[in-house]
Amino acid sequence: MIKGFRLIAMLTVVSRVFGMLRDMAFAYFLGAGLIMDIWVIAFKIPNLARRIFGEGAATSSFIPVYSDQLKKDRAAAYQLAHTVVTVIVVLLTGVALAGLALIAYIHRFHAPLESTRLMLVLAALMLPYMVMICAEAILAGILNTHRHFAAPAAAPIVLNIVNITTLCVGGWVMGLEPEQHVFLLAFGVLAAGVIQVGIQMAPMRRLGLTLRPAWQVHSEAFKRILWLMGPMILGMAVTQLNTLADDIIAKSLSGSVEKGTSFVMLGREIRYPVWAGSVAGLFYAQRLYQFPLGVLGISLATAIFPVLSDAAADQDDARLADTTQQGLQAAIFLALPSTAGLILIARPLVAAIYQRGRFTAGDTELASGVLICYALGLCGYFVQQILPRVFYALKNSEVPARTAVIAVVLNVILNLTLIWPMGAAGLALSTAICSYAQAGILLWLLHRRMGIRFDDRFGSVLSKTLLGTGVMAAVGWAVLAAMGGLAHSFRMDVVRVLATAAVCVGVYAAAAAAMGNPMLALIVGARRRNNKRR
Repeated sequence: MIKGFRLIAMLTVVSRVFGMLRDMAFAYFLGAGLIMDIWVIAFKIPNLARRIFGEGAATSSFIPVYSDQLKKDRAAAYQLAHTVVTVIVVLLTGVALAGLALIAYIHRFHAPLESTRLMLVLAALMLPYMVMICAEAILAGILNTHRHFAAPAAAPIVLNIVNITTLCVGGWVMGLEPEQHVFLLAFGVLAAGVIQVGIQMAPMRRLGLTLRPAWQVHSEAFKRILWLMGPMILGMAVTQLNTLADDIIAKSLSGSVEKGTSFVMLGREIRYPVWAGSVAGLFYAQRLYQFPLGVLGISLATAIFPVLSDAAADQDDARLADTTQQGLQAAIFLALPSTAGLILIARPLVAAIYQRGRFTAGDTELASGVLICYALGLCGYFVQQILPRVFYALKNSEVPARTAVIAVVLNVILNLTLIWPMGAAGLALSTAICSYAQAGILLWLLHRRMGIRFDDRFGSVLSKTLLGTGVMAAVGWAVLAAMGGLAHSFRMDVVRVLATAAVCVGVYAAAAAAMGNPMLALIVGARRRNNKRR
């Protein structure tokens, strides 16, 4: 499990570095205003399918069934893979065509604002990406089941490189204004989708899986996947649905030069709680808190899921419980210091990465406040990635779906409540609160319905992790305070971030080693003399 985690995490780090460079290019060329708001929502429409399928429903329903089939009949498993890929491509092509028709209708009859029409056109251009990236997600699930993690983890790097290229070419070579630049970006997304699918094919062939159309939709294995997939769409996509709700509410309740400063409801004039650029602020903050989530949280969950599926297929309840406990211990060990670190360096981190070109100091203040609120939920986000997969390994997709519905409804209520006193930061805080709500419900149900219990090791690791995080945060705060007299410039902000991060990592690792926290050895791969668990 941990070997796979380290490989995925290493490649995800590379991807996230390119992603950071991409976001820096976005900030430089598009800034944090209305055009960036439009791009974020337009791209999120097809990209939500990647979030759901790539990190959720399709792969999470497919892997347990495919893993089970491999143990029984490899040829039947391969035929199942052919069928699933074919059905996904056909189904999502139909969805994309229906989406294009709906967008055309809204564009013609229900889009009075020019900004709304631009957003709809961009979304329509990128809808075919949904088909390509979801096919890539299924291929990645197949490869992960065979313990091949490199190509799936490397695929996101392609999109980042293409985005960086189109941003730089459009801005520096072609001199495009943001209104024209976003169209070049949209065509680049489609090109990236083709390449992302292509790089999965070589390892597939080495497995003896040359994909071809198949339509054995009446097989029992395929029916099981369908039975699991529907509820999983909500169960695994709760964080993505919540962040999408954040964006839509922020866009709907943001004033602009085009919309004005207030709106009328029930005969009463109400001032907008946020201004144009709030969606962009949410986007830039999301990118930063999703760095540790993607590198550590999702990588850990991706690596642990095949192990959970194997244990469930073998009906080995002891191994399932032990793997779940170990995964949660590792998630908390990684998430808590990430939370403290992001809160400490939020402002200098945002300034160092984004504040140049069209991204102003005011944008930095907005994004850093949002980042702090998102970071408060990191532990919940990490646990959200693991607990639903335990239920899915047991072929129970209803429980995560129901808890997801609760979390999404709660998030919308809190969004509409907190946006008025807190602005965009209130939307981020709402998402953080909801992550803990869903995680808490899932933990309770896991204990109550399935009898999975955590032994004394869990409490010991938790207490050592909390103490280590507290020591790290205190030292990190002292380091920042010592640099308080430095100027607020790009170089000095980089110094603040690097110095604080380096000290915090060192202190946390030293504290974990001094207290004998077993998660340190597990994560870094050190050999333990006694009771080593895989």
